[in-house]
Amino acid sequence: MKNSKARSKYTEDWVPVKAISNGMIILENNLKVTGVKIMPRNIFILDVDSQTAIINSLKNFYNSLDYEFWIIVADRPVDITLYLSQLQVLYNDVTNNQIRKLIMQDVDKANEFANNNIVDTEYYLLFKEKDPEIISKRIRGLINNLAACGLNAAQTSNDDLRVVLDSFLNAGTTTDFGTVMPI
Repeated sequence: MKNSKARSKYTEDWVPVKAISNGMIILENNLKVTGVKIMPRNIFILDVDSQTAIINSLKNFYNSLDYEFWIIVADRPVDITLYLSQLQVLYNDVTNNQIRKLIMQDVDKANEFANNNIVDTEYYLLFKEKDPEIISKRIRGLINNLAACGLNAAQTSNDDLRVVLDSFLNAGTTTDFGTVMPI
């Protein structure tokens, strides 16, 4: 079986992922890759002292981590079809031509976004570990320490981890075949 994996032309056949479950990528050797998703924050709209304080807090935070970790930046396509549908319903319900014109401008702008492959940039801090207690402790620590730096974070979801894998394995293109599915 190892030989056939080494000769396979499909990435999924040689990546050691067994499953994605409970916000963790479970590897074939039973190590779990998990972490936190960090909500984006534009610190450059803050005053210089606030920017410096956040950057220094992040430096101290990263230097305090005593285990291997990865900072991942992944782009997720933005799906605005629901928003477009809501605009269309609103447009159909409105009779005032001035308001209809404003709604159509919003529809045009939304279509422009959709046609230009607009993405949300997402940030993750991931680590690998076998012991569930250590995993829980690290996730709590990451969330609390990032909050002290002025950033909000939450444990990664299964969907988040699929986005990360798609970003690396499929150049950011989401696929419906051959992807890792939960057990």
